[in-house]
Amino acid sequence: MDDYGRQRATRPTIYVLDTNVLLHDPNALLNFQEHQVAIPLTVLEELDQLKTGKHSVAAECRQVIRLIDKVLGKASPEEVENGVPIVRDGGESRGSLSILMRQASIAHGLPEDHNDNKIINQVVELQSRRPDVPVVLVTNDINMRLKARACGVAAEDYQTDKLVDDVGQLSRGYHNLSGSFWDRVSKVETQQGQGRTWHRVLLTDNLPAVHINEFILDEQGFVGWVKRIDGEELLILDMHQEPLLHQEAWGLKPRDIYQALALFALLDPDIHLVNLSGAAGSGKTILALAAAIEQTMVSKRYRRIIATRSVQGLDEDIGFLPGTEAEKMEPWLGAITDNLEALHLDDESTHGSVDYILQKVPLQFKSLNYIRGRSFQQSLILIDESQNLTPHQMKTIITRAGNGSKVVCLGNLAQIDTPYLSATSSGLTYLTERFKDFPHGVHIALQGVPRSVLAEYAESHM
Repeated sequence: MDDYGRQRATRPTIYVLDTNVLLHDPNALLNFQEHQVAIPLTVLEELDQLKTGKHSVAAECRQVIRLIDKVLGKASPEEVENGVPIVRDGGESRGSLSILMRQASIAHGLPEDHNDNKIINQVVELQSRRPDVPVVLVTNDINMRLKARACGVAAEDYQTDKLVDDVGQLSRGYHNLSGSFWDRVSKVETQQGQGRTWHRVLLTDNLPAVHINEFILDEQGFVGWVKRIDGEELLILDMHQEPLLHQEAWGLKPRDIYQALALFALLDPDIHLVNLSGAAGSGKTILALAAAIEQTMVSKRYRRIIATRSVQGLDEDIGFLPGTEAEKMEPWLGAITDNLEALHLDDESTHGSVDYILQKVPLQFKSLNYIRGRSFQQSLILIDESQNLTPHQMKTIITRAGNGSKVVCLGNLAQIDTPYLSATSSGLTYLTERFKDFPHGVHIALQGVPRSVLAEYAESHM
């Protein structure tokens, strides 16, 4: 991960961090190179309020507080205000950390009825004391940036873990080629073995830049899976389209080639991470659920299914609901039970079938807080609404996968519910970009809205 300071400034600068930046990346204060990082007292107070309870960010709060305490150590109050050197791994000191203790005069500032206004006023006061040094407020809150700029304060978004500036640059997991794929190849060697056909082709300017485990589709029906990249050569597994389209998992068959590729990846034991993105109704959840049940009930590849999702307010509200954890989670995991119902629509008693499956399938609904600190062996971990996770939260969950486990991330970057994330800063975007060369991972951007004619029209016209 590149240092923020190296990216954003060439002269010594004071970067004032908002609370949401520290929650987004608990190690953020270490990413500013030789620059000074300042944390307002108001931010410390917000961290203190959030560090306990059932908030999904409580663990991040505690991590940030421990890091601040480690950096400040036994520094005197004067040193804390002026800046304590940040000691890096290896004993090198680079950059400094200070706490903004002074309360700004509000005679000409914003009314201090809101913490954002207090922070902006503190930054204005800091600018007046340090006119020789650029001062920049770093916050993921776009409205706070607008208010800060109106007050004459330079304000920026936190950029360190933004790997793309436009989600249109993200890999879709496949490349659609016009005409025939073979017209773009200058040299090919074909081998067959164990019922599979492999092509070793020479890269040319007519082929797009590809990554491992991406698919190549052409208008003639060719489907190739990129399995190795050796310099200018590609090793491609020939995936015949008919068998792909006739796959089945728990009675579910794919409706198009993109769903077929997704289902293939979900059922492949050598793929440990599947990342499915797409518009509402494109089939993400039902495909993942059907594949999960198939592999726990039929092939017995996994011992259980762990289902979770990120929803704004979930961890705050869940404690007030009656019942067990599973009963508390059910209102927020309705998408899972809705898709279970869809898988059994043709049964004589759909409701009875769903109840039977919920009793027989080792499906566990878990909150994000439950997943922290755990290690899941031989489990299929299903993360719905993953676009609402930060990169740090995404890493926290995926690193819980133990031996024989598979992680499936589902999300729609057009439906981010948390106010401090955007499509480019979402953990789903970060995951897609970071794992594009992972030999055991597949990303598929599903197309269309097969849910209904109404849903398709709404997705494209509203």
